[in-house]
Amino acid sequence: MTVLLTILHILVSVALIAIVLLQSGKGAEMGASFGAGGSQSVFGAGGGTTFLSKLTTGAAIIFMLTSLTLAYLSGKSETSSIMPKGASAPAQQKQAAPPATKPGQSQPVPAQQNPMQQQAPQNAPAVPLSTK
Repeated sequence: MTVLLTILHILVSVALIAIVLLQSGKGAEMGASFGAGGSQSVFGAGGGTTFLSKLTTGAAIIFMLTSLTLAYLSGKSETSSIMPKGASAPAQQKQAAPPATKPGQSQPVPAQQNPMQQQAPQNAPAVPLSTK
């Protein structure tokens, strides 16, 4: 359905461009430039509605409806997940506990870090305290 609406939208947009380019602007007659602007005053100041102006209105309505429908359909997702339906979430890995030491043994000393890479303790303030 989206493909059909897209094709209709493209055709209507091309038709709308062609219809607008075929129309002549207001006051495009030669007499309008010399003061004969009242030559079509039979239909009022705005003039009568021509076939091309009605066709423009119809094409514009169809263009707007297809635009709104395509926007609605593109925002409507078919699924709420990007994962395929058959795939399951990966199993959570348990963190290994540190090896238990015997009462007489000392725990292994961690490797020395570069002083620039040392991390602050968990309860350390975020901003160093001033010493005044």
